[in-house]
Amino acid sequence: MATVTYTPTVRSRPRPSFEVVQPATTYTGSPIEPLAKGLPKATQSVCPECLQVIDARLFEENGAVYMEKRCAAHGEFRDKIYSDARLYLKMEEWTFGDNRGLENPAVLNATRCPDDCGLCSLHTSHTVLSNVDLTNRCNLTCPVCFANANVAGYLYEPSFEQVTAMLAGLRAQRPVPNRVVQFSGGEPTLYPRFHDILRKATELGFTHIQVATNGINFADLEFAEKAKEAGLHTLYLQFDGITDDVYLRTRGQRLMAAKLACIENCRRAGLKIVFVPTIVKGVNDHQIGDMIHFAIDNIDVVSGFSFQPVAFTGRINRRQLEAQRFTQSDLAHSVAEQTGLTDTYNDWFPLSCTSPFSKLLSALQNFQRPNLTSHPHCAMGTYLYVDPRTKTAVPITRFFEMGGMLRDIDLLARKAAGARFKMFSKISAWNSLHRHFKAQFAPPGLTFERFLNTLQGMTDHAHGRGAGDGTFTYKTLLVAGMHFMDVYNYDISRVKRCVIHYTAPNGLVYPFCTYNSGPCFREKIEKQFSVPLDLKAAKPAPSNGSGNGLVNVS
Repeated sequence: MATVTYTPTVRSRPRPSFEVVQPATTYTGSPIEPLAKGLPKATQSVCPECLQVIDARLFEENGAVYMEKRCAAHGEFRDKIYSDARLYLKMEEWTFGDNRGLENPAVLNATRCPDDCGLCSLHTSHTVLSNVDLTNRCNLTCPVCFANANVAGYLYEPSFEQVTAMLAGLRAQRPVPNRVVQFSGGEPTLYPRFHDILRKATELGFTHIQVATNGINFADLEFAEKAKEAGLHTLYLQFDGITDDVYLRTRGQRLMAAKLACIENCRRAGLKIVFVPTIVKGVNDHQIGDMIHFAIDNIDVVSGFSFQPVAFTGRINRRQLEAQRFTQSDLAHSVAEQTGLTDTYNDWFPLSCTSPFSKLLSALQNFQRPNLTSHPHCAMGTYLYVDPRTKTAVPITRFFEMGGMLRDIDLLARKAAGARFKMFSKISAWNSLHRHFKAQFAPPGLTFERFLNTLQGMTDHAHGRGAGDGTFTYKTLLVAGMHFMDVYNYDISRVKRCVIHYTAPNGLVYPFCTYNSGPCFREKIEKQFSVPLDLKAAKPAPSNGSGNGLVNVS
């Protein structure tokens, strides 16, 4: 293992330098190039026209971060990656080294990313969240959708046996079998054996089962209760705003009444909801704060947000691209400005900062747990602790010194991994967490013990976030943004570290941003495993689905 030393900062206060353990190779021996930090820097991208891999440069200009690249055949391209360079650089401070991929990747001896995909021997992360597309049929016609089912002209709907094999392949990954699966589409609830697939996923050992849905079928209480009984835990609910004028623009019809009915039925059935807004600049970014306040008002059933800034397919000129691009730092600024709950620079961390916790739990429990070693610019977020009675929301950073804790836990994880006796490590972990807990700034009723229980509930679904009568854990709301790439902002260093994957009937597993953009394996897979629409005339014609993310601007 190689080590890289750098000095992170929290709230602009310097910290003592500490070593980040960086593996030299994947499990199968492919060299791992450590994360390049700072600006300017070089990376590799793709040409938006021909999709060939080309060199790209990332640099700061007027306080923002841009990518420039040139294709010999199609000329120069430029895109804004982050609107705030200060936040961009902060995300890089809180990374803790790469993982080593899979011991059993499907594609060995890979040399070309993103073309040699499946997962390949170059990939550094294992699957943390898997997506299984059940169908490209839908009961909506959305202008905003990455599935593009409305124009496909064919039906993609793997058989029950094919889906079962796809799930079994995810569970067979080593050294970390996939535990969290999300069924997607199209609208996955239209799959003929939807509830049977939920049961099969439970039977195969998935500990958390999600569905990415527009929520229309969950407006039927019986459907929601049957899904819960079959093993469903969480809805990733398409939720673009709190007024119908937004849905008319993003989804083509009024949907707020259906969303409210879905939320109420999830409450009654005992399901949890993560809101998934596709954010289109100038369309619904003004409602980010309203959506967060709505979630706090429904904290008994809503556990988080996955804000997804829109990505672009088709051709778009530079002026239009800059006008419509909404970056993750735009999200951080919008949350602060529209809610007053968060600080733009102190409260946001990359989701990959959770890696020290995963490493420590793996060491203490003597088995490999899922580890979020994604690229720091893939996703960022903050946790709000919410008093369910007063609806007061307090960011975790107000009462917990995140930076010092992350450093201490990462150091402890390395010590615990080599320790013969784990009890001392457990005591050290307790003390490390406790010294960073500031009880005087905690929200009402949040003791240190309850804080630990809440952390446990985030990783142990037997407890869950806020399960039971509320005396064991505290209500939390994850506010996170995940910016999936398109061909204009494509960064291959991000692809290699992706932790959100799609599995396909061909037995291969694809990073999100090779399946839906870049080489776009989705089109190849769906065409290979599909039938013409007229052969399935008895089924509803496909249209745009509950997948959130891309708008075709052409």
